[in-house]
Amino acid sequence: MRRTVAEHRAAVAGLLRWSSGYDAARPVVLPLTEALGRTLTEDVRAPVSLPPFDNSQMDGYAVHADDLGAPSALTVAEAIPAGSVPPPLAPGTAAPIMTGAMLPEGAAAVVPIEEADPAQFYTGAQHASGTPSVDLPHGIGSGRFVRRAGSDIAAGDVAVRAGTQLGPAQLGLLAACGVGEVPVRERFRVLLLSTGDEVAEPGTDLAPGTIYDANSTLLEAALLEAGAHVTRHRLLGDDPAVLRGALAAAPAGSTHLVLSTGGISQGAYEVVKQALVGSSVEFSSVAMQPGGPQAHGTLSGIPFLGFPGNPVSALVSFEMFLRPALHRLTGAPAPRLELDAVLVEDVRSPEGKHQVRRGLYRDGSVMLVGGPDSHLLHALATSNCLVHLPVDVTARAAGESVRLTLIGPVPSDPFAVEDVLVTEQVTIG
Repeated sequence: MRRTVAEHRAAVAGLLRWSSGYDAARPVVLPLTEALGRTLTEDVRAPVSLPPFDNSQMDGYAVHADDLGAPSALTVAEAIPAGSVPPPLAPGTAAPIMTGAMLPEGAAAVVPIEEADPAQFYTGAQHASGTPSVDLPHGIGSGRFVRRAGSDIAAGDVAVRAGTQLGPAQLGLLAACGVGEVPVRERFRVLLLSTGDEVAEPGTDLAPGTIYDANSTLLEAALLEAGAHVTRHRLLGDDPAVLRGALAAAPAGSTHLVLSTGGISQGAYEVVKQALVGSSVEFSSVAMQPGGPQAHGTLSGIPFLGFPGNPVSALVSFEMFLRPALHRLTGAPAPRLELDAVLVEDVRSPEGKHQVRRGLYRDGSVMLVGGPDSHLLHALATSNCLVHLPVDVTARAAGESVRLTLIGPVPSDPFAVEDVLVTEQVTIG
């Protein structure tokens, strides 16, 4: 079956939506310490105001409302440390107050210590030896350096809305409001399989004719970054019966997706194709390079996706098809940033295919990294974007605009990175 990129993206999104059994409305209540990256299922309101009381923005002197006019020598009152409840402030006095400390009743402003005379607080011994005073400047405005109660958020207001993916700022706000746990969407659970007699576990001895398995680590990391829970199966060889056994053992009800890599192309030993003969799984050819071979369907009611075996093809497939579907279904991960950039070199693309090249983006320009081949993993690792050349584009010249998807941070000067410029496997252009 021949598909466009858009058609297969819609097919994957529909498969997950209608067959995965994932319920975005079903909450899991977690402590804040476990909620990073999770998506809220309902609005969370602030149980207290922030700040909860009027407090000082500076280390300085709290000044009574009656003393805001002409400057005068004010008697220094008892100091107010943060965390204490101060007595009311009497007119004619100024209380040393620390940043974040509660403003005493009667106080209307705070004068920073560096604007006072003397410009340092009296010691305990100086207080004990007499009645110290402080001179404050002219024109002290009411409310100066005072954080009013509720000026950030009032009690009862929505602190974080449903559907928000919780990051450090949102979790910090909830903690400041006194919220200890939150209702979030459950994690999308994926069983990850990698096939092939030629692959070996990283860290083991490499036999002649074999390669290390990169796909399991690559896709597990991508799925974890996308907020999914991943169960990683041991490596599977090219025995269809063994693969069928592993697929049959997938726990129904606790697995939302089975994802495999390899064994779906046109070779003589395509184990996934052989194992799934007669099943509902469709094997498609998507008009995309790399990542043309794709598989999708259900096995015993569990959604199944098959990605190509080359590492770059596997990650491009994830970014183009599975990541957007996870966002639509679960709210996580956040969508990738897409933008236009100017090519710094000429590029060609095969007719009738959506080519996805790897590149380095900075300051409105993009430099291609490596060629179009799907084995150039080093080129992928040194890239920060995917460059799109749609099916109706066979060439773009330097200086022309292309659409790209950011998949990594933008370096301060990627064009000066010597490692990118030349190796035997990674060439520019």
